[in-house]
Amino acid sequence: MHSKMAMLTKSRSLFKTLNPNILKSISTFSLLNQEAQLAEQPPPPPPSQSPSPLPPNPSSGSPMYNENWRSPIPYNGTGNQSIIPSGNFNRSPAAFIQAAAQKKDANSLLNLFADWVTTKRWRDVKHLFEVWIKSLDFNGKPNKPNVQLFNHYLRAHYSDGATAADLLDVVSSMEGFAVEPNTASFNLVLKAMHQGREYEAAEKLIERMLQSGKESQPDEESYVLVISMLLSQGQIDTALKYIDLTLKSGYMLSTKVFVDCVQSCVDKKRLDSLVTIIEKCKAMDQNKALSPSWNLCNNLADVAIQNDNSKLAFLALGFMARWIQLGENGRPPFFHSVDEGLVVSAIATAARTYDSTLLDASWAILKRSLRERKPPNPETYLAKINALASLGSLQNAFSTLNELEKTHGSSAGEDLLSPFTSLYPLVVACSKQGFETLDLVYFQLENLSRADPPYKSVAALNCVILGCANIWDLDRAYQTFEAINSTFGLDPNIHSYNALMSAFGKLRKTFEATRVFEHLCSLGVKPNAMSYSLLVDAHLINRDPKAALTVLNAMVEAGFEPSKETLKKIKRRCDREMDFDSSNQVASLARQCKIFLGSDNRRNILFNLEYGTEYAS
Repeated sequence: MHSKMAMLTKSRSLFKTLNPNILKSISTFSLLNQEAQLAEQPPPPPPSQSPSPLPPNPSSGSPMYNENWRSPIPYNGTGNQSIIPSGNFNRSPAAFIQAAAQKKDANSLLNLFADWVTTKRWRDVKHLFEVWIKSLDFNGKPNKPNVQLFNHYLRAHYSDGATAADLLDVVSSMEGFAVEPNTASFNLVLKAMHQGREYEAAEKLIERMLQSGKESQPDEESYVLVISMLLSQGQIDTALKYIDLTLKSGYMLSTKVFVDCVQSCVDKKRLDSLVTIIEKCKAMDQNKALSPSWNLCNNLADVAIQNDNSKLAFLALGFMARWIQLGENGRPPFFHSVDEGLVVSAIATAARTYDSTLLDASWAILKRSLRERKPPNPETYLAKINALASLGSLQNAFSTLNELEKTHGSSAGEDLLSPFTSLYPLVVACSKQGFETLDLVYFQLENLSRADPPYKSVAALNCVILGCANIWDLDRAYQTFEAINSTFGLDPNIHSYNALMSAFGKLRKTFEATRVFEHLCSLGVKPNAMSYSLLVDAHLINRDPKAALTVLNAMVEAGFEPSKETLKKIKRRCDREMDFDSSNQVASLARQCKIFLGSDNRRNILFNLEYGTEYAS
């Protein structure tokens, strides 16, 4: 033990003799306290002196060269001169803006602006850009902005409430930096013009873009901004021109611009131009899905029908069919229905314009709207029959008549299928080419009567009888009348007798017409107002106003009110036959019926003309 202690003592003395300041011995005794000492901080290094930079190269050609050369001191924001007219140089820049202006190049500054745009730091963007273009790059040359940096600067001005004139000043300042504005630059100016409703300036600007290079040609956004301005100001002709340019360029019209265009064309009655635009849109994949609202579709169809524009009416019905399809496919489904009165008007327009496409579309969209819950009204069937008759499609017209009789045969009255009123267009179509068409129709009806199932219609045969009367063919009219019972096995109705009376009356066979009238009364068939009117006409053709007045009195006693046309015919014949007593009776009857006959002075002038072969002296 004593030997071990001696060795420790010797070792400690040896450490102290070697290096008493550095080497420390570790005590093996647990009661020895050790205290840590803090290390002293090293003294700061002496400041290094950096060499002063050289002046900028005069060959750089920067518009800021003179200012940088004359004032090498860093910019402090108190200068009075400015390259950018709309910049704000009275505010002293922050330290980070000064540092960014000295350290950022164009690409890094573009990335920084992109970050600031997302956070809407518009004033910082403007301030940093204005400081940066006055600063020097790492090579000691003035910074050269590109068009992307100018566009960020323009966007900052626009978002900060600058006017279109201020933005145009910024665009004009690009020329000093040899930068050409592109489409995005002009679009920012157009947005400012759109806010200020400066449509004339916008029109001049887009014309400048059309005449500029490829990089500044108008795009979809440019056309939309200009067109919306022109439509809002009522400049429909100019707007249609740029819409046509938009479609020719292959761009897509926005839904708002399309709806505004439709509404403006409807208001200005530019229907043919609207048809052209819609057809061009439907021919393009990117624009064929455009459609006005449901209410606007109804208004568009109504205006097209009023102006007999069959093409526009067809397009309006197409839009409505698309809305019906979208509603049925929705979740939950929404069922649109076209008003049946609108469809009847569209069918009448198809008849007037001889447009079979509109007729088919109108009938199809009506069937789609009814959804087989109820059949179309009889008036709708009659409108389709008249349209088919005007188109010369007699076979389809009689097929529709058959469908009408099957659907509304029991509920439809006799007056509904009168050849003198509702079916008269079909009568005219049957007699259009004389007896040739009448015979063709009759033989087709005869063949259909022997078909399976057979088709027999008194209304169809009445049209043939009256058609024969219209071409003064009494023999065919009488044979067709007899064939109703003998060949078809049907009973003639009041319209059959009236058609036969018309045939006799037109050939001045008043006696035979009177016998027909007496025959139908003896069979228990009740005559109607048309029966009495036809008998009156038969007497007037024979210039017998007294007999016509007798029939007129019988008509009033039967409870029918004579029409104004019948009263004027009788009075006119009484005046020409100088039967003033009968004329006064007709005038008295007209006053009782509260019918104003008026005067025939203009007609009497023509009646009293003296015709001769000699020339007037």
